[in-house]
Amino acid sequence: MTDTTRARADAQAIFAAAVSRVDPAPMVERALRVEAGPSGKVLVASNELEDVRYDLSCFDRIFATGMGKASARMASGLEKALGDRLTGGLVAVKEGHVEPLSRIKLLEAGHPLPDARSIAAATAMLSLGPSLGIELTSRDLVIVLVSGGGSSILCAPAQGLSLEDKIATTRLLLASGATINEVNCVRKHLSAVKGGRLAAAMAPASVLTLVLSDVVGDELDAIASGPTVPDPTSFADALAIAGRYGLLERLPPPVVTRLRVGAAGGRGAPSDTPKPGSPAFEHVRTLLVGTNRLALTAAEGEAKRRGYGTLVLSSRITGESREVALVYLGIGKDIAASGFPLAAPACVIAGGETTVTLRGRGKGGRNQEMALAFIAALGRSPEHGERIVFLSGGTDGNDGPTDAAGAIVDLSTFENARVAGIDPDTALASNDSYSFFSSAGGLVKTGPTNTNVCDIQVLLVI
Repeated sequence: MTDTTRARADAQAIFAAAVSRVDPAPMVERALRVEAGPSGKVLVASNELEDVRYDLSCFDRIFATGMGKASARMASGLEKALGDRLTGGLVAVKEGHVEPLSRIKLLEAGHPLPDARSIAAATAMLSLGPSLGIELTSRDLVIVLVSGGGSSILCAPAQGLSLEDKIATTRLLLASGATINEVNCVRKHLSAVKGGRLAAAMAPASVLTLVLSDVVGDELDAIASGPTVPDPTSFADALAIAGRYGLLERLPPPVVTRLRVGAAGGRGAPSDTPKPGSPAFEHVRTLLVGTNRLALTAAEGEAKRRGYGTLVLSSRITGESREVALVYLGIGKDIAASGFPLAAPACVIAGGETTVTLRGRGKGGRNQEMALAFIAALGRSPEHGERIVFLSGGTDGNDGPTDAAGAIVDLSTFENARVAGIDPDTALASNDSYSFFSSAGGLVKTGPTNTNVCDIQVLLVI
């Protein structure tokens, strides 16, 4: 069997380079600068496509708020960028994802499911002025730091709904195989803070939202359920999603009632989320500062540095994890057999976010499931497979409810499993990828990275 030791190390280094490039603290620092303007200092927020400028003479105070798994690191970068120009703030983060800060208070809350602390954090942000002991005015600028995970970390059930209703709904949607955009569409219509409602609560202050995207396609209204951006979706959309996945008979009755009454409209119906053109967004600007594409670019650079020819497929990979795995395997075998679409040593890189439809009661995540499906198929048909290494990992360091970011596999993984007496197809049938890799080896454990720009796949052919 071909020795893949170096290739496995290369794959992990390429993945690490991708994660490092989207470290939120330096990304926020790079996005913000203060420069001289016609009437004094100007705060400039910029990305690759645009600049947003604020004349600081128009503002007495700058506050920070935000939510998400990466928002503590974003807050750290904001403090460094603004220094004593930053008055203070409140930012909600996943439990344990904290940073030493001097001006911004961090509120830890639940993820991947919200808890009572999530409600407390949302309550504090919906009343940001009183929470900070001040009254927001038109001479205040609020910088909102948004990253993935914010939908759970910040939770404000709409009137008539409980935290338990929200948790049950999220669990059912995730288990059904719904995409994150679909999950967030439903969440927005069960919430008092999502879908632009937080921006409305910040009036009359100006709002600048800096976003680290964990959503395929970087749709701003889907990232953390779009708390400060217009929501193009409706109650009818949310109701249709619940029906599409056969959940109308399984969701909590108050949830179904709210969606149906909201979709029907008329007197007594709950108000929909604020839409594009709403006055709520007159003083709100949003800037994307971190994406999966940036991570892929860094991964490609590291692969080239290590001597691989490279092909970046896409930052928009979606679909069922076990099916997407077969596409990567087919590409790997093509390269190994014929040098198509590029010659070995080759590195194929892609990103996105796949889904898992739960069929069993095992433990794992979408990246581990993809790697498990890859090795199960390679084990059944190993020709041209000895020179292939495959890694799939979440940039946040947490794949599903596990302590692993993902997994790395090659044919030695299949041999390890055979010796250990475990079968990848059996593990796949019960969605038990974590247990499989705990025995066969291959778990990729980075610890919490405090960033989140979806997932990265690295396919090497040596």
